[in-house]
Amino acid sequence: MRKRKDSGGAEVFRITGARQGLADDVRGRQRRYIISMSVRTVSVILTAVLWNVERHVAIVTLVLGVLLPYVAVVFANAGRENAPSLPSTFVPAPSRPMISPVPAADPTESAPEDRA
Repeated sequence: MRKRKDSGGAEVFRITGARQGLADDVRGRQRRYIISMSVRTVSVILTAVLWNVERHVAIVTLVLGVLLPYVAVVFANAGRENAPSLPSTFVPAPSRPMISPVPAADPTESAPEDRA
C-alpha cells in the first residue's frame, strides 16, 4: 500500500486494485535483466582471470556465467505481477446478542394445574 502525506497532514492511501502501468512494468523487467547480465559479464571476466590461479573458483564462475542468461530471460519474460487484491468493502452487520434459553422445568415439581 502506498501512502503519502499531503499538505493537510492527513495520510492518503491507495485503495484501487489497479496494477502498475505497463511502461513501469517493462522498465522494471529491463532493469532486472540488465543487472543479471552485468553479473554474468563479471563472472565471465572472473573466469578468464582466475582460470590459471584458482581453477575451482573459475569453474564456479563459468557455471554461473553459463546459467545466468537462461535465468535472466525466464525472469524477464515472466509477465506482469498479479493484481493486488481489492480492499474489502463489506461491512458486517452488528450481531445481536443471543437470547439465553429458558431454564428447563424440574420434572420433580408438580405442574400448576395439578395443585388444585
